[in-house]
Amino acid sequence: MDQIVGKDASERSSDHAVDPVCGMSVTISPDARRADYDGEIFYFCSDKCHTKFKADPVYYASGKASDRRMTSQAGAQYTCPMHPDIVRDEPGSCPICGMALEPMLPSDEPSQELTDFTRRMWISAAAAVPLVILTMGELVGLPVRDWIGHQLATYVEFALATPIVLWAAKPFFERGWASIMNRSPNMWTLIAIGVGAAYIYSLVATFLPGVFPEVYRMGAGVGTYFEAAVVIITLIFVGQVLELRARERTGDAIRALLDLAPKTARRILPDGTEYDAPLENIVEGDRLRVRPGDAIPVDATVMDGTSSIDESMITGEPLPVEKGPGDTVTGGTINKNGSLVIEAARVGADTMLSQIVEMVSNARRSRAPIQGLADKVSSYFVPTVVLIALLAFVAWLSFGPEPALVFAIASAVSVLIIACPCALGLATPISITTAAGRGAQAGVLIKDAEALERMAKVDTLIVDKTGTLTEGKPKLTDVAALGDESEETILTLAAALEKGSEHPLAEAIVEGAKEKGIKVGNAENFEAVTGKGVRGTVLGRAVALGNTAIMRDMSLDTSAAEEAADVLRAEGKTAMFVAIEGKLSGIVAVADPIKESTAEAIKVLHEAGLRIIMATGDNERTARAVAQRLGIDEVRAGVLPEDKKALVDELHAEGRKVAMAGDGVNDAPALAAADVGLAMGTGADVAVESAGITLLRGDLNGIVKARTLAVATIRNIRQNLFWAFAYNTLGVPIAAGVLYPVFGLLMSPMIAAAAMSLSSVSVIANALRLRRLKL
Repeated sequence: MDQIVGKDASERSSDHAVDPVCGMSVTISPDARRADYDGEIFYFCSDKCHTKFKADPVYYASGKASDRRMTSQAGAQYTCPMHPDIVRDEPGSCPICGMALEPMLPSDEPSQELTDFTRRMWISAAAAVPLVILTMGELVGLPVRDWIGHQLATYVEFALATPIVLWAAKPFFERGWASIMNRSPNMWTLIAIGVGAAYIYSLVATFLPGVFPEVYRMGAGVGTYFEAAVVIITLIFVGQVLELRARERTGDAIRALLDLAPKTARRILPDGTEYDAPLENIVEGDRLRVRPGDAIPVDATVMDGTSSIDESMITGEPLPVEKGPGDTVTGGTINKNGSLVIEAARVGADTMLSQIVEMVSNARRSRAPIQGLADKVSSYFVPTVVLIALLAFVAWLSFGPEPALVFAIASAVSVLIIACPCALGLATPISITTAAGRGAQAGVLIKDAEALERMAKVDTLIVDKTGTLTEGKPKLTDVAALGDESEETILTLAAALEKGSEHPLAEAIVEGAKEKGIKVGNAENFEAVTGKGVRGTVLGRAVALGNTAIMRDMSLDTSAAEEAADVLRAEGKTAMFVAIEGKLSGIVAVADPIKESTAEAIKVLHEAGLRIIMATGDNERTARAVAQRLGIDEVRAGVLPEDKKALVDELHAEGRKVAMAGDGVNDAPALAAADVGLAMGTGADVAVESAGITLLRGDLNGIVKARTLAVATIRNIRQNLFWAFAYNTLGVPIAAGVLYPVFGLLMSPMIAAAAMSLSSVSVIANALRLRRLKL
C-alpha cells in the first residue's frame, strides 16, 4: 500500500481512505477495519493501527499524527563497536573488522551475535573435552588412544574437529579474510591463520601420513593438532561471549534513562475530560495532569497546583524542589505530594531526558577499543610471520635435503603454528578477568578493560558533590538555642511539628530526634505554608518552623539570629528558625554530611598528582563551603547535565586525561564522555551503567584502589604481550630451521604447538599474580 501524508486523517476519495495512524491508503469496503468517532468513520490498514486509534482517538482524529509523519526522522542506524566511524542504515558486518554492527540506540531485543556465539561456544567446548582426553588422557591415567588404537583415534579427532573448524569458527575466518581484503591485519588475521594452519596440517597428517619423513612419525602415525585448533576456538569464543555481554550491558545505561519517563500521560481535554494517552502521542500545548507519586511525562510548565518535585534522578540532588504555577518541570522527575496541571513545552527528542540519552549514546560510541594496542602490533607481526613462513618454505624447497617439499611444508606450518595468536589473544582478557575478581574483593567493580587502561593515565578527577563526596541523604546536624528554651525542648517540639510533613528536611529532623532518644509526639492544628515552613500546636504550645518569611509573617525579627544562621549556611547546611509561643527560640540545621573517608581519599589523590574538580548542581555557597573544607582545587556550581559533559570536553581540549566520579542521572553524559567513568554503587542505575568502574561501597577510597589496580593491570597486560611476542620471536626462527645447518635440529609442528602452549601458560600464570595484589 502507498503511504499518504495528509493533514487530515479523515480525507478520502470515493473508494479510498487514509489510515489516520500510519497514513496508508485503505480501500473502503464492507470488510474494512473501521471506527466511529465524533460522527466520522475512520478506516485502518491493520488491527495494530485500529488498536492504536482506539487507545487515543483524540490524537489521531485531530490529524496531529499526520503532522508528525511529515517531520519524522530516519529510522535506526547501526555502527561497529570497534570502529564507531562506520555507520549504516541497516544491520550487517563492519567492512574493516567483520564484526556485527549493533544499533546506535540499544533496544530490548536480544543480541543475535551473542546468542549465536554462545551456542557456538558450548558446542566447541563439548567437542574440546573428548579431544583433550584423546590426546592427553594418558597423562592422567586414561590412555584412551592406546585402548582404541592410533588410527581410529585420529579419525575420531577429525570427526570432532571438522564441524568446529568449518562451522563454529566460520565467523573467525570471515573476519580474518575481511581484515586481509581491507588491508587491516588484526587479531582475527592471526586467529584465522593459526587455526587454519593447525587444521590443514592435521588433515594432511591424517589422510596423507606417508608424505612426512620418519622424523615426524610418533608411534603408529604422524601427530595431529585437531585438539589445538578446537581448544583455541573454544577459548576465543569464551572471550568473545564475555565481551559481547559487557557490550550489551553498556546499553543498559540508555535503557535506564528511557525507563525514567512514564509510558502514558493523563491528557486533559478542553471539556475537562481526562484519559491516559500513550506518551509518544503527547504534543506541545497538551494539558496534562500529574498525580502525587507519578513521574512528570515531558518537559512542561506548571499551570495549576503546587507540589514538591523530586529531581534527584536528573540533578543528583536529594532535596525536592517546590513547584507552582509558572515554574518549569522536567520529564522523568517525580511529583511527590500535590496534584499538578502542566502544559507540555518540549516533547519527544526535544526533552532534557532525550537529550541526555543522546549524549550518553554518542559518548559511549566515541571510545576507542581496548584491543587497539594488540591490533596495532599485530598489523606488523602478522605480515612478518607470513613472510617468514614463505621464506622458510622457499629456502627448504630450494636448498633442503630430500624430500625437500615435505621439509618445506613442515617448516612453514611450524612457523605458523608457533606464531599462533592464542597467547596474544589471552594477554588482555585473562589479566582483566583476574583484575576484575581482585577489584570486586576490594569493592571496585570493573566494567571493561578500556576503563582500567585509561584509569592508569588519569591526571584530572571530576567529582559530584551529592552522593559522591557526601552521603546523599540529609541529616540533622545542629540545634541552637536562642533564648530560654533548651536545645532538647526545641528539637522535641520541632520534631513533633515536622512529623506531619512529608518534606525530606522534615524527615531528617524527625529521624535526628529519634537518634537522640527523643520520643516524637504529634502536632495539632498542623498547617504547611508553601515555600515558607510549617506551624501548629505541640503539647499545648504554639510552634512554627521555617525560613525568614514565615517568621516575618508572625512579626518576628530574625536579624539578630541571621549571623548564626549564616555561619551554618557557610558550612553547606540548611538553617531553619523555630518559634515557640510567638518568640524566636532556636535554629535547627540540616545538611547532607560529607562521607568520613572523603577528606583522606582526596589527600591521597592529591599526593598521586591528580587535580580535583567538583562539579555540582548545588548552589555556589554550599558548594564552595564543601570544597574549602576538603581542599578541592576547583569548583563548578549550578551545572546542568550538558555543563558537566562540556567540562569534560573542555579538559580534553587542554590535553587532560579525565576521570569522572558521580552517582546521579545528571552525571551520566559526563561519566560516558570521560576517559574513565567512576560511579558510586549507592547511586542511580544509569550512573553505574554509564561508568567503566563502579565503587561498590560508594567511597572515594575506591578511586585510590581503582588507580592502583589499573596501573598494576596494564603493567601485567604489557608483560603478557611481551612474553607472547618473545616466545614467537625466539620460536619462529627456530621453527623456520635456522638451527638445522649447525646442529641438525628441525622443529616439528608438535614442538611448535608445545612452545605455543608454554607461552599461553606463562601468560595465564603471570595474570594470576594479580590475585595477590595489595590494594
